[in-house]
Amino acid sequence: MVAALRRGRNHEGSACTMLFRGDDGSTANLHDTPAPPKKINFFVRVLLKHYSDSEYVRTPEQIRREATIFGREFNKWYILPFCILTQFCCGSMYSWSIYNQPIDQLLYGNPLANMSPTTFYITVGSFGFTSAILGPWLERNSPRLSLMIGTSLFYVGNLLTALGLHLRTIVLVYIGYGLIGGAGLGSSYVVTVSTVTKWFPNSRGIASGLAVCGFGAGSIAFAKIPLLFMHNIGLPLTFVSMGSIFFVVVFLCSLFLRTPPPGYNINGLIIESSRTASKSMDGDSHLDTVDDRPTIRISLIQALTSRDFWLMYFVFMANQLFGLVVISRLSNMTQSLFNVSPNGAATIVSIDGGFNLFGRIFFAAISDLIGRKVTFGFMLGGQCLVLGFMATVMADKSYWAYLMISWVGTACYGGGFAVIPAFLSDMFGPNNISACHGLILTAWSIAAIGGGLLFTGLYNRLSAIYGRLDPYPYTVNMWWIFGFVCFGFLLLFLVRSLIRDRLFPAVPGQVLRVRLFGRMIRLVRANGWTIEMLTREQEDHEWEEYLMLCIVKLRLVKNEAYHQATF
Repeated sequence: MVAALRRGRNHEGSACTMLFRGDDGSTANLHDTPAPPKKINFFVRVLLKHYSDSEYVRTPEQIRREATIFGREFNKWYILPFCILTQFCCGSMYSWSIYNQPIDQLLYGNPLANMSPTTFYITVGSFGFTSAILGPWLERNSPRLSLMIGTSLFYVGNLLTALGLHLRTIVLVYIGYGLIGGAGLGSSYVVTVSTVTKWFPNSRGIASGLAVCGFGAGSIAFAKIPLLFMHNIGLPLTFVSMGSIFFVVVFLCSLFLRTPPPGYNINGLIIESSRTASKSMDGDSHLDTVDDRPTIRISLIQALTSRDFWLMYFVFMANQLFGLVVISRLSNMTQSLFNVSPNGAATIVSIDGGFNLFGRIFFAAISDLIGRKVTFGFMLGGQCLVLGFMATVMADKSYWAYLMISWVGTACYGGGFAVIPAFLSDMFGPNNISACHGLILTAWSIAAIGGGLLFTGLYNRLSAIYGRLDPYPYTVNMWWIFGFVCFGFLLLFLVRSLIRDRLFPAVPGQVLRVRLFGRMIRLVRANGWTIEMLTREQEDHEWEEYLMLCIVKLRLVKNEAYHQATF
């Protein structure tokens, strides 16, 4: 008799239900989630329906058509290069800073008006929150359609931006590139990552890493390319031209996007029942599958409301904070603290971009070997280490130490972006990846906007007192970033990446349970506070008892169903 997991909640409130499959092929659900109340607010009901369904249903004819492309049999290797190319185009958003002074000069006659940079923050916010809102819809529909809509939105956003520049109004720039363009970028980004992870279930880490590597490469390339257009055809037509090029390229890429056919597997690994647990921080590597041990099959709404998802949300935010807030100011810090020329600082930023790309590939690749949680532990631990030294290095003006620390932090930042899609897919299943990834990208948006505003506010206040050449305004900011990253590192230990940890029944009075260095530790409040460290034998015994209880309940359910059918 084989156990699997479906909808519902276990003793500890985990969003899953044990489903037992008998030798005769019959199945029975246990711990079914109770039906929601009938009277519920209309908007809440619509929201629940939107996030409850993430299944993409295709007709046999659609499946047959997607098996070929241009008269040839479709191969999964067609997916990867076109997803990378799409990500390359999406990465152009990171080059926005080159437009700041030209736009301010055109609209206000002052290159230091500082009105254009707001566009980037709006773009980042729209990117993240659009991904979260449209994630379930993207999962329910063809990736080809989703990418076509995404590139169309970005194209319209570029045209509105050009119109705003022609009419000399910043509002259209905010709406065009910021809101509409950001929405198109977010949709395109999520759907390509989701598609790649489904086609490469046995190497999700390196596959998603290569895809988002294109995003980083685009940020480097498009820091130079638009300058040629601006010098030859002017600023408004630059957005028309660049938007048109992006639209054509990404539209052609969308023709190659599709999801795997039903039953798709690599070496027996089926994407619907593929690995859903990462190796733990202690190196324990229980990889449970539907064939031998319980595996997790949960709905989207259960995934998004689970404790583990929100822990991962703040872990990801902590991982991204350093890169978004500090690395975006790397050029300014290098020039003001170490008296480096603008050209030299630009070279440092370019090398930093190379470390960003390296981190995306390196950490994504090793996550397939040592597990996603362990990889995140290395990245957050590395950022804690470099941030701990950053303030001292800045105060002492140690130039090469400053560069090494910055580049290591950037590699960890890029690695987080590459590993998180595979981590989410392992934890909550590939069919929920678009929505989960879209929602968790709002952590990136919040870190960029909130962290950027806090950094700028503190820097402006302190630099007015100490001066802009003094390292103190920067070192103060390093300490609060250091504290937040350390907090994220501690939260990572609470993420239950092993299936057994997520389903293990709670004992009476249990407040908290974590696994450290292979040992399960419980905090229990019963006649006082007690910390229990379970031996492997104790843990196995309680787990076997839990499974036996489920088997007994299965028999009761089957007997009841038999009597109802008979009488």
